Amino acid sequence: MQESLEGLLSLYLVDGIGSIRLRALMAKFGQVQTIFNADEQTLMSIEGIDLKLARRIQAAKNNPLAQEQLKQAEKSGTKILTFWDNDYPKNLKKIYDPPAFLFLKGQFIPADEFAIAIVGTRLPSSYGKFCAERLSQDLVQKGFVIVSGLARGIDTLAHQTALRAGGRTIAVLGSGVDIIYPAENYRLYNQISENGVVVSEFLLGTKPDAPNFPRRNRIVSGLSLGVLVVEAGLKSGALITANYSLEHNREVFAIPGNINSPKSVGCNRLIMEGAKLVLGVEDIVNELAPQLDHLARQNRIQRAQITLSSEEKKLLDSLSAEPIHIDAIAAENNISISQALGILLSLELKEMVKQVPGKYFIRY
Repeated sequence: MQESLEGLLSLYLVDGIGSIRLRALMAKFGQVQTIFNADEQTLMSIEGIDLKLARRIQAAKNNPLAQEQLKQAEKSGTKILTFWDNDYPKNLKKIYDPPAFLFLKGQFIPADEFAIAIVGTRLPSSYGKFCAERLSQDLVQKGFVIVSGLARGIDTLAHQTALRAGGRTIAVLGSGVDIIYPAENYRLYNQISENGVVVSEFLLGTKPDAPNFPRRNRIVSGLSLGVLVVEAGLKSGALITANYSLEHNREVFAIPGNINSPKSVGCNRLIMEGAKLVLGVEDIVNELAPQLDHLARQNRIQRAQITLSSEEKKLLDSLSAEPIHIDAIAAENNISISQALGILLSLELKEMVKQVPGKYFIRY
């Protein structure tokens, strides 16, 4: 796998390749070594590859920069996930231009498929802070994973609240995953790495330059079933995320705000243009119900063929028809509450467990 990863990185770093052409090459040739062994004419059969680019591909094997990235990843404890790996996020794989590589601290789990992005201004009002904290907490209590961009303001509040509520959260960076930005979120970065995922498509060592953040926003959207914009002005980056959500055929939610506040103009405009107005968590859950029902039906049909992970099987075996509280479930299985919630959500969608009031769970 290491040899294949190094080869994929070497190809990706060729000037003129990028994620789209790398996926096209892999779709045609199947293996990295086959690409390197291909003649010029065969390589040029891929759209967008001319003679010069074909020759650069042939000369790309054992790229020193790829080798350096692998060394840095090993040294910093960073995992490199490729588009072709089984644990690549399913939601993200469905967008038009999914990253060929994800650099991450932490690990994706099946429950991350049921994520909601919460985004907004870096300078929220007291109203915006209240809404971000309330909705993040309520969504976690419903079993959702919270995605955001680790930026100041709404992003930070969404991540922090999700963790305080015992939930799971994913932070998408506009820099290399080894560059913590903003620096004051150092502690939060580490907490998310331990209780979720910190992820970036950018090479290790990449600085947080302005052009990176719109690309980051497409991943925030791509990982999520929908995007909730809490508070945003007309030029807010949160609106870029909302636009990506529309492109990705995902839901867009917005919290209405004071018509006299510049920080609410973006949200109010989104609602005027068709975004779902959100007054509480049930507005989000109800809007997503058809998707969740569809997933439940799929799971019901496939239930007889389901192979549970070792973590799912162990947790399922600890449940019965008698309600057990989430704290007791986590303690009995020697895992964190956020990990337990993620596994339970996966089992619930497979119709193997059911949540009852008070954060208690029973086995079907």
